[in-house]
Amino acid sequence: MASTHTGSLTTGPITKSLILFALPMMAGNLLQQLYNVTDTIIVGRFLGADTLAAVGSAYTLMTFLTSILLGLCMGSGALFSIRWGEGDQPGLKSGIFHSFVFIAAVAVVLNLAVFALLDPILVLLQVPARIIPLMRTYLFCIFFGIPAVFLYNYFAALLRAVGNSMVPLVFLGVSAVLNIILDLAFVLLCHWGVAGAAVATVIAQYVSGIGIALYTLLCLPYLAPRKADCRWDRRVLSEIVSFSLLTCIQQSIMNFGILMVQGLVNSFGEVVMAAFAAAVKIDSFAYMPVQDFGNAFSTFIAQNYGAHSQERIRKGTRSAVVCAVVFCLLVSTVVCLFAAPLMGIFVDPADPAVAEITAVGVQYLWIEGACYCGIGILFLLYGFYRAVRRPAMSVVLTVCSLGTRVALAYALAPVVGVWGIWISVPIGWALADIVGAVYYFSRRSSLLPG
Repeated sequence: MASTHTGSLTTGPITKSLILFALPMMAGNLLQQLYNVTDTIIVGRFLGADTLAAVGSAYTLMTFLTSILLGLCMGSGALFSIRWGEGDQPGLKSGIFHSFVFIAAVAVVLNLAVFALLDPILVLLQVPARIIPLMRTYLFCIFFGIPAVFLYNYFAALLRAVGNSMVPLVFLGVSAVLNIILDLAFVLLCHWGVAGAAVATVIAQYVSGIGIALYTLLCLPYLAPRKADCRWDRRVLSEIVSFSLLTCIQQSIMNFGILMVQGLVNSFGEVVMAAFAAAVKIDSFAYMPVQDFGNAFSTFIAQNYGAHSQERIRKGTRSAVVCAVVFCLLVSTVVCLFAAPLMGIFVDPADPAVAEITAVGVQYLWIEGACYCGIGILFLLYGFYRAVRRPAMSVVLTVCSLGTRVALAYALAPVVGVWGIWISVPIGWALADIVGAVYYFSRRSSLLPG
C-alpha cells in the first residue's frame, strides 16, 4: 500500500521529499499561530497593554492545554506512519478507531477540568489583580474551543501520517482568514473587547476542526474504519496508549515548564508580561517552521522504519540536520537584526510604556534568536526518537531542556532579573542536544531497523 501511494516517503529523492512534505506543514502551523497572533496584535493595538498582557498569559496556558491533545495525536500519528510504511491497512484502521475514542475521552475530561479550575489556574499563574478580570473573560470563552482543537489536530496528524500534508494547510488557511475577519468585526465594530477576540478564535477553530474531519471521513474512505475495525482490542489500545501518552507527556512537560516560566515572568509586572507576550509570538513564528520540519522528519523516519529502510533513514537524518541548521542560521540573523521593528508590530505606539516594553522584548529576542540552531536540532531529535519507537527518550530530552530552563530561571531571576529567565532557555536547549546526540551515536545500531 504505502510503497505505491503518492503519500509515501519511502521512495524518491530524500531531501526533496522531506522539504516538499514539510512545506505545507510549515505554512499550516504558521497559519495556526495566526489564531493567537491576530488576537495579540489587535488587542495590543486597540485595547491596550493590560489586555495584551492578559491575552499573552492566556496564550501560554492554552499552549500547555493544547500540547496535551497535540502530544496524544502526534504519538498516534507516529504509529499510523509505521503501519502505513508496513502496508498494514487493517492495523491502521483499528489504530484509528482506538486512538480516536481514547483521545476524544481525554479531550472531554480536559475541557471539564479547565472550566472547573479556572480561578485556581489564575492564582497559580500569579496574574496581577487588575489583569485577572480580563484574563478570566478571555479564558472562559477560549476554553469552548478545546473540542475543535482535538478534531483538527487528530485528523491533521492522521493525514500527515499517510503523507498528506496539504489538506490540513487548506483548512487552516480558511479558518485563519476567518479568524482575522471575525477579530476585526467583534473587536473594532461590535466592541466586544477581549471576549470578541476569544470568540473569533473559537469559531475559526471549529471551522477547521469540523471541516477536516468531514473531509477525511467522506473523501478518503480507505482511512475510515469499518464495523469490523471497531472491535475493542486490548493489545491495539495498549500500543496506542503507549505511543500517545509518552508523546503527550513530552509535549506537556515542555509546555508546563513554559507555563512555570510564565508565572515567574508575571511576577515582574505588567510591562514585562506585555513584552514577553509579544516576544514569544515572534519567537514562535521564527522557529515554528523548523518544529514542523522536525515533525515531517518524524513521519519520514517512521514510514521508513516500518519499511525497514535503514540506509534511507541514515541519509535522511544527515539531510535533515543540514537543512535545519541552515534554516535556523538564516532566521537567527533576521530576528536579531529586526528585533525592534518586530516588537513594534505588537505594541501600541501611543502606549506610555512602549519604549520599556520594546526594550525588554528586544533583549529577549537577541538572546533567544541567536540560538535557534539549538532548538532546531532538538526538534529533530524529538521526531527521530518518536519515530523509532523510543518516545521515552523524547521525554528525557524534554526534562533535560525544560528542567534546566526552569531551575536556572528561578535561580537567576532574583539575582540578575529577567535576563536570567531569558538566558536559561538556550542553555537548556544545548544540554538536551548533547544528551540526545550522545545517545544516538552510542545506540545507533540498535535504534535502526534490521
